[in-house]
Amino acid sequence: MPTTVAIIGAGPLGRWLALSAARAGYRVLLEDVMPTNLRHAQEALRAELGPDNLTNVAFVSTIEDAVRQADLVVDCVPDELESKLEILWLLDRLAPPRTVLATPTTRLSIADLANCTYRPEKVIAIAAEASALSAGASSEINLRTTTRTSPETAALLDQFWRRLGFTPTFAPDPAEPPPSLTVKP
Repeated sequence: MPTTVAIIGAGPLGRWLALSAARAGYRVLLEDVMPTNLRHAQEALRAELGPDNLTNVAFVSTIEDAVRQADLVVDCVPDELESKLEILWLLDRLAPPRTVLATPTTRLSIADLANCTYRPEKVIAIAAEASALSAGASSEINLRTTTRTSPETAALLDQFWRRLGFTPTFAPDPAEPPPSLTVKP
C-alpha cells in the first residue's frame, strides 16, 4: 500500500485528489509551481479537513520535494502530449525507482508515454476526464495499462482507488498493438 502520495498540480483535480487521499489516510504532498494555486489549495483543504486534520498534508513548491518520498505520483497537468511528456520525463528522473507514476489522460496512448520513461512497468493511465473525476461523477474509475505494466503497479492503483471509494477497472491501452505471435516453422 502506498503511504505517500505526491500530487503534481493544485488546480481543481489536484485539490480534490489531495482531499480524497488525505481523508483515506494517505500522507499527501501537494505541489504547484504557482504559489497562488498552492495557497488556494491550502485554504480549501483547511476548510474541508479542519486545521487539526491537515497534519498528513504538506504543501510544497518544487516537484523534487513532492516526489522524493512518494510511493505514488499523480500528475494533474493538461492532457496534451507536450505537457505529459515533459512531466513524466521530470518525474521519472526525480522520483525514486520504486515510485509509480499515474497520469490522467483520455486522449494519449499510455504505452507511448510509458515508453518514454525508464520505468514503463510503473506507469499507468487514469482514463477519466479531470472534471468528471473531481466532481465524483462515478464510483468507477477506469485505468489503462500496457503489456509492460507490472502486477505490483496494478495492485497499488487498485488499492489506492478502492480506499478513495472507487471501483477500479483495468483495460489495455487501445493504441498499443497486441504482443506479436511468433510462429516456429
